[in-house]
Order: sequence, then structure tokens, then C-alpha cells
Amino acid sequence: MAVIPIEPVWVDSSEELTRLCALWQQQAAIAIDTEFMRTSTYYPNAALFQVGDGKGCYLLDPLAIEDFSAFKELMINPKVTKVFHSCSEDMEVFQTFLQVIPTPLMDTQIAAAMSGLGFSLGYARLVEMLLNVEVPKSETRSDWLMRPLSSSQLQYAALDVAYLLVVYGLLLKRLKEHNRITWAEEDCARIVEQAQRGADPEQLYLKIKSAWKLNRQQLAVLQDLISWREREAQIRNVPRNRLIKERAIWDMARLLPTELRQLHGLEGMTPRIIKMDGEDLLTIIAHSSQRKADDCPPQLPPPLSPTEGDKLKQLRHCVREFAEHIEVAPEILMRKKEFEDLIRCGQQGHYDVNAVLSGWRQQLVGSELKAVLESWS
Repeated sequence: MAVIPIEPVWVDSSEELTRLCALWQQQAAIAIDTEFMRTSTYYPNAALFQVGDGKGCYLLDPLAIEDFSAFKELMINPKVTKVFHSCSEDMEVFQTFLQVIPTPLMDTQIAAAMSGLGFSLGYARLVEMLLNVEVPKSETRSDWLMRPLSSSQLQYAALDVAYLLVVYGLLLKRLKEHNRITWAEEDCARIVEQAQRGADPEQLYLKIKSAWKLNRQQLAVLQDLISWREREAQIRNVPRNRLIKERAIWDMARLLPTELRQLHGLEGMTPRIIKMDGEDLLTIIAHSSQRKADDCPPQLPPPLSPTEGDKLKQLRHCVREFAEHIEVAPEILMRKKEFEDLIRCGQQGHYDVNAVLSGWRQQLVGSELKAVLESWS
């Protein structure tokens, strides 16, 4: 293995960043990572952008650099692949600080799973597996907004991108050997699409685990309260649960309080919340309670029955056996929610694999699942 440069190069001027970006624009791929702080805010506070180009490990200081326009242009250059490892939180940092989502990108955690190396591998473990190099993780919980950063922090940040391009190259080779490069490209393109689209506040109530216990009128209240919390958390830049806890919102949707005194007995409702937001919450509840039936969300399905649970086990067994045959983790073929969605299709009288799976997954494992579904007819 060629010598990989691991010494950190600090970049804190717009001019130097612009010069470097002109060089990186000529590359087929660059490695990228971010460091951020998010202990008491809704949005991540960007503290560092790391770039590895095979020649150096560059640490870009967002607290000092005033002009990131050249970097933003680089992030959307279709000829330069941006290589990350486990990039979901990095996408939030880019969206918040730069209002751009890097594309095209390749996530080495996804590529590793599709290469048969294991599901949800950490960066340090992957580097150790492929390069037999140990990457220290001593600064994981550092204060990245402090300045100057310690030598230990600088080295840690540099190592996060130092080996990423080499790992990317090895994974590409494995993917091509197994004819799976389109799998990774499709999944990474979906990450970009989802990040660009963002979450719809009106649909976040669907993530509340006990929402199925509520009737349609109560669901309307839950939907509006959860949507209010999301927008207010963004405006105030505070974590959702610091603004108001999920359990308190669910209880309000269930009980439909009409007076402030009724809020005091709810779990998670503090005097501060009631004083600041109590009247607004009651107004939302009153308004949502009056929504017409056809404007209320549909009733949500209950947990699967024991019989449906047995069918779920059969589907999981099918996918697990298929995954073992092609030597990948079963989690990359189907997620828990997709299994449940497929079972729920049958509640409407027809199992439809195509309604649950798409792309390479539908082509790969769709016929196996259909065989199991047809055996139930």
C-alpha cells in the first residue's frame, strides 16, 4: 500500500479554499467528513469540514472562512464523486450551513454492506478490516467549536478522511466483481433525493409509536401538534423533546384538554412549557378537533396479529436465506417496516411486492417473496 498522507492541513481563508477547490474540481473523487456540535440545538452547528484528496487531509474552518462559494460549486459538480462514511448527519450539516447537498456521493458504509463486509460498519472497523490500520476514536465527544483545536483533535479529524479514498477504491473493486455497483449508486442517489426533499412536518405524526391507538379526530390533533412542534423547534433552534416531549403531545391528542389546568397533570408538561406555549397548544387542539371527517388522517393499523406475526417470520426467513446465499447482511435487502408494509397489503386483500420494494431490491428478491406470498393463497 502506498504511503497515505495523514498530517492535517488547516485552512482558514477564503482564498486558500478557492485555490484548493480549483484543484479538487479536477479529481474523480474526494473524501469528505464533518464535525459539528448539537447538544442543545435543533440544527447542527458546523465546526469543521474535512477533505481528503489522496495528497493531503485538509481541515476547513467554517468559523473563519467567509466565502464557501467555490466549495459549494464543488459539492454539486457531477464529475466529482463525494465519498462519505455514514453520511446522514453530514447531509444535515451541509444543508444547514451551506444550503447544498453533495452529489453525486458514495457512502462507504453502504458500499461495505453490499460488498458482504457487514451491516452498519463503523469507519474505524472498516479501515481495520481492509487496510489493517487502527484509527483512534479518542476525540469522538470533543468540543469541536473550541479554537484552537488541540493536536489530538486535528489528528483525529484528519484521519477521518485520510484512508477514505483508498477504502472507496477497494470497495468499488469488490462491488464491480460482484456486479453490485448499481446497488450502491441507487441507494446513495436516494439519500441525496431524501436530503434535498427534507422531512414533511405534516407526516411526522406517523412516527409516533402509539398513534394507532387514536381515532381519526385525535389523529388530526396529533398531526397538528407534532407539526407545530417541528416548526417551532426549527424557529427556536432547540431540540424537539426540549420544546415538548412526545408523550405529552400524545396525551393531549388523546385527552383533548380545553383548559390550562388540564395540562398540568400530563407527563412531561412543565410549568415553563404551559406558561410559554399553553394557550397556543389549546388553540391548536380546539381548531384540530373541529376538522371535518374527510380532512382527518385515516385510522392507523394496529400492531400485527399473532397470525400476521407468523407470516412476518416466514418472510424474514426467506430473505435471510437469500441473503446468506449471496453473502450479504439481510438488513440491506429489506427493512423491518417494509416487511410489515408487505403484510399489511394483505389486509386489503392483495399482497403487492412492487408496492413495497423497488429498484434493485425488487428485481433481486421480489420473486422469492412472491413465492412465499403465493403459498398463503
